[in-house]
Amino acid sequence: MSVSPAMTTETPDVIEEPSLLRDTARAFARNRMALVGLCFVLILVCVAVFAPLVSPHDPYRVALDEQLLPASTTYWLGTDNFGRDVLTRILYGARISLVVGIVPSLISLLIGTFMGVLSGYIGGKVDFVIMRLADMMIAFPSLLLAMVVMYTLGANLFNIFIALALVGWAGVARVVRSQTLALKEKEFIEAARANGTSRATIMFRHIFPNVVPTLIVLFSLSIPDAIMWESSLSFLGVGVQPPEASWGLLISRGKEYLFQAPLVAIAPGVAILLTVLAFNFVGDGLRDALDPSMKD
Repeated sequence: MSVSPAMTTETPDVIEEPSLLRDTARAFARNRMALVGLCFVLILVCVAVFAPLVSPHDPYRVALDEQLLPASTTYWLGTDNFGRDVLTRILYGARISLVVGIVPSLISLLIGTFMGVLSGYIGGKVDFVIMRLADMMIAFPSLLLAMVVMYTLGANLFNIFIALALVGWAGVARVVRSQTLALKEKEFIEAARANGTSRATIMFRHIFPNVVPTLIVLFSLSIPDAIMWESSLSFLGVGVQPPEASWGLLISRGKEYLFQAPLVAIAPGVAILLTVLAFNFVGDGLRDALDPSMKD
């Protein structure tokens, strides 16, 4: 009995092409703490965006006859010295913390990346000037520098962005510079240079894409730092000003009533702790997933 060619033809195996995004997602998913942190961050973002819908009370409503009430079914975390719901204030405070965590981190990332690539690739006097400036910024106490900026420019949210961006760009620049120094000796950079490609094209079309994974990790790890700096500035009275709801400001005002109503100060402190831990877990997971030495 003859067998037709169609019957003898075997279906070829489908070869899955390698994908950096897919491999990174799989490596990240294997890190349970990173997944827990990511879930917490996503919940926090949803709470911040939809705060008016999920908050049980008005964050600015003053009720002097309800001062420092203990936790109850009406006020889950009690009230502060103005009778405002502590839980509602914390939910609205998440908005400020996330904005202050993300915006200055992006600004410092942009400045640090530009300065780092420029310093590492151009070298010479440009490298010397940029790195000495970065050394000065790193050597200066970060909190003190941020306080000086806030005292000089004034205490408001926009100036917090400026202060935290000044604090954070130098560290990014040093990391990107080291990556650029390694990349500019690679064969593909030498080939681009031999073909007459301009310096700007080499720096931002050939070198920059290769430092993006490092930048992603730096960004995820700089957000909790920015949240901590903002909380510290607000706690010291040079950050977000009343009646805005900032976690650092809530702790600063609540510490005076620590023995009468401990949740007023402890609850926002726990919110800062959990948020910083969550972002650190995500950052560690991204670092492990994007590091070639960590892959199987």
